[in-house]
Amino acid sequence: MFVRDESFQTFIRRYPIITFLIAAHIIVFLLINFTPFSTSVYYFMVGSNYYISQGEYWRLFTPIITHEAAGHLIFNSFSLLLFGPALEQILGKVRFLIGYVGSGLIANIATLLMLPLSYAHIGASGAIFGLFGIYVYMVYNKKHYIDKANTQILLVVLAISLVSTFMSERINVLGHLFGLIGGAALAPIILATLKRRGKRN
Repeated sequence: MFVRDESFQTFIRRYPIITFLIAAHIIVFLLINFTPFSTSVYYFMVGSNYYISQGEYWRLFTPIITHEAAGHLIFNSFSLLLFGPALEQILGKVRFLIGYVGSGLIANIATLLMLPLSYAHIGASGAIFGLFGIYVYMVYNKKHYIDKANTQILLVVLAISLVSTFMSERINVLGHLFGLIGGAALAPIILATLKRRGKRN
């Protein structure tokens, strides 16, 4: 479930949303770091609580695909590569995108409401924790979607990720936690529509 053995072309064909998101990560990273207008791109994409409060609501979404440091980009993109495909396959493209972006949005709204106006953030971590939230809901409520071995892998990785969340002052702790909560909250809605669709088919 979490092991990738496809060729590059097969992966792109099977998981177009994951492919698009990772490509967006890379493109934005390159624009921020290796172009003459890097400062302008970063300014436009960053999730600034102050500017969001002034009506620039796109900043609730743009941080989800924005990374400035190579390590941040690699870690989040690899996490998406590892844990995203199974959910895209189970949920379908539209439901997966709703769960992923919706979790990131919930994380960023929580950041806006609970942290100072001077706070600014970037990164896909809130959305990725949302995937964990969806998986956790499956583990306890839809066990037929995930077997015992993969459940153990998932819970160990989640535990490590949660511990790591509190180990750096630069990490948006609220973003991680509310991404996880957001994914778990969206999961029953997304899976209910999947079930109804299955019945119609």
